[in-house]
Amino acid sequence: MNKLDVLSLINPQMNAVLAKEDELAGDANDTSVGFEKMRENYVAGRAYWVEGGPVMVEKLDAAVAGPYGDIPVRYYYPTDESAAARAASKPETPAIVYVHGGGFVLGNLDTHDRICRVLARNAGVAVVAVDYRLSPEAKFPSAVHEVAAVAAHLHEHGAAHGIDGERLSFAGDSGGAHLSLAATMYLREELGGSDFVKCCLLYYGWFGLKDSSSMRLLGGSWDGLTEADWKFYMQMYANDPAELEENPYANLFLNDMTRDMPACYIAAAEYDPLCDDSTTLATICEEHGIPYRFELFEGVIHAFLHYTKMLDEANDALEHGATFYRQQMGL
Repeated sequence: MNKLDVLSLINPQMNAVLAKEDELAGDANDTSVGFEKMRENYVAGRAYWVEGGPVMVEKLDAAVAGPYGDIPVRYYYPTDESAAARAASKPETPAIVYVHGGGFVLGNLDTHDRICRVLARNAGVAVVAVDYRLSPEAKFPSAVHEVAAVAAHLHEHGAAHGIDGERLSFAGDSGGAHLSLAATMYLREELGGSDFVKCCLLYYGWFGLKDSSSMRLLGGSWDGLTEADWKFYMQMYANDPAELEENPYANLFLNDMTRDMPACYIAAAEYDPLCDDSTTLATICEEHGIPYRFELFEGVIHAFLHYTKMLDEANDALEHGATFYRQQMGL
C-alpha cells in the first residue's frame, strides 16, 4: 500500500537487468517457495552474472577455524606482487575481507565470485571471501561470530597468506554490509579491539532501522523486499526476531559510533527500501568526523552490485569503493 511505482522509475539498464533475471531464473525473490528452493533459484540466477570479468593471478579455497567449526574462505590475489607475497609468506599486502549478501539465508562463495574479482582488481589488494553459515540452520549471532573470526585469524596469521594483518578492511553487500559493520563492532567490544580494521565498504546494507520512509515507499516483487519478505528473512535469521531490535550486533545503531570507527564508503540504491539505513549511517559519520564517502546510485534497486555485465552503476560502485579504499590506505 502507498508504494512508489518503482518499475516505471528505474533506469533502462536496470530494467534490462530485471528482464534478464526473469529469463534466467524466474522469480528468484519469491520467499513463499521456502528457503531451500530460494537458494536453488538464487544460485541458478547468479551463475550468468558471475561469468567473465577479471582474471586473478591466483585464487584458492581454504578454511579458517571458527567458533562453530571450519569456515570456508576464498583468497583472491589480483597482482603478481600479491601472489608472490603469499608464496613467500610475507605480510606485504593489505586485504579486504568480503562478506556476501543474501538476507543471511542465500549466497555462497560462487554467487559473489565476480564481485570479489572486480573489487580485488580495482583495489589492487588481496580479497578474502567468507562463506559463513546461513540461516535458518545457523541462527543469529553465529554469522557475526564467524565473520569476526575470519578477520581475527587474518589479524594473527595473515603473514602465512601474504597478508598484513594490521591492515585489514571489510566489504559487503546487503546482509554482507550489515555483517561487515557488525563484525567490526564485535571485534571492538568483545575480542580485544578493531584497530586493524581500517576501512569498511558498505553496499546497500541494513544497519538496524525497523521503519523508515524508504521502507514505507519502496520494496516489491522486483527486489524481494516487501514487508512480508522482510519478516521472512528476520524469522529465518533469529530464533526471536524481537531480539534483533535490542542486540547491538543486529541493530547496529545501538553501538557507540562516536569512537574507534573505521573509514566508511557507504553506497545506497535510490529505489531500495534499505536506502535510509545508509543515509542514517552517513549522517552519523558526518556528525562525528568519521572519514566517509556516501553515494546514492540513481535509477537502481537493491542488489544492483551483481550486474557488472550490464549495469554502469554496478561498475561505478565497485570502482568508487576501491578508490575510496586506496585513498584511505595510502595506496
